[in-house]
Amino acid sequence: MKIIADIHIHGRFSRATSKQLNIQNLEKYARIKGVGLLGTGDFTHPEWIEELKQGLNEDGSGILKTKTGFPFILQTEISLIYTQDGKGRRIHNIVLAPNFEVVEQITEYLKKHGRVDYDGRPIFKIPCDEFVRELKEISKEIEVIPAHIWTPWFSLFGSKSGFDSVEECFKDQSKHIFALETGLSSDPAMNWRLSALDKYTLVSNSDLHSFWPWRIGREANIVELDKLIYKDFISALKNKKVTTIEVDPSYGKYHYDGHRKCDVCMSPSDSIKNKDICPKCGKMLTIGVLHRVEELADRPEGFKSKGAQEFKTLIPLSEIISALIGSPVASTKVWPIYNKLIEAFDSEYNVLLNVEKNELIKIVSEELADAIIKNRNGEIVIMPGYDGEYGVPVLGEQKEKKK
Repeated sequence: MKIIADIHIHGRFSRATSKQLNIQNLEKYARIKGVGLLGTGDFTHPEWIEELKQGLNEDGSGILKTKTGFPFILQTEISLIYTQDGKGRRIHNIVLAPNFEVVEQITEYLKKHGRVDYDGRPIFKIPCDEFVRELKEISKEIEVIPAHIWTPWFSLFGSKSGFDSVEECFKDQSKHIFALETGLSSDPAMNWRLSALDKYTLVSNSDLHSFWPWRIGREANIVELDKLIYKDFISALKNKKVTTIEVDPSYGKYHYDGHRKCDVCMSPSDSIKNKDICPKCGKMLTIGVLHRVEELADRPEGFKSKGAQEFKTLIPLSEIISALIGSPVASTKVWPIYNKLIEAFDSEYNVLLNVEKNELIKIVSEELADAIIKNRNGEIVIMPGYDGEYGVPVLGEQKEKKK
């Protein structure tokens, strides 16, 4: 069977998240999106874990279910901030666990190093290799996946605080790292340019801070497995039985170099010519993901490794509608069109991946139907995101402005 899984999310006790983030809304919008498995997010937070225990049932499979049977996998994100080799490191890691008992042990371990009650994504001064070693001592079934590995500020390869290799970061515990999360600003094709990453499974997730359909499942994993149980799910990931769903990396907030305060966005080649300095204020640019990949790549652009995982490039349906009609993504003009499509075709992913144009035009305009097909084919141009600003699809009004 195939299931669409989004296994990196947050609950409402994380910073800058929707206060309406709860199990009910997560399930509701996951079903609307077409996601069939969600991470729980933030299982170390004392209030959130109580809600998870009340709202989700264990059955011994390692996959928890709501009263209506929607599945969740126990997951959190931990921020590790420490110094190594004379440089400050800020690394985010996804942690997966098989049951509440193991989660309690992880939480007790972390409480020896600091507090877990102030944020759903807590911060600890623990080196990554020590972190993995001690989690594996708690349970061999705990898995650690480096999160959004190219993001400048908080990631494995980030330009501001990262490393140049998995081994430099995780040392002798690299043997336990089997997957890497691409993040919004990179896709598998960019990661194929590093031969050192060939052995890793690439995964993609939303890292959502709200449950809206332009956030939940905006990146996800189509996973092939026999039964939806924790061990089989992890095995499928380890064996690369995964097709990722990616946004165009230009849509990500850190694809190009730039300086948001100065409204400056630059390609890597342009920023290199300018010595990575903002031409308006003279300060250092935030070096984006594309630039960082160029620095570490040992293969040319367009290289595809043998046996490379397949991936699909899609931007959220709400973003397409918004760009075409020139109205904000959460506006009352966008929602009716979006809801018509969901009512007709069950889920957003069914619309984005499967419904033919002749069926779409029975419900929406031909212009929107064409845009949905272009999205499916990876043909929508995106003005690149930079320094915390999302990229913008070039459709409708944006397309007119660009002329």
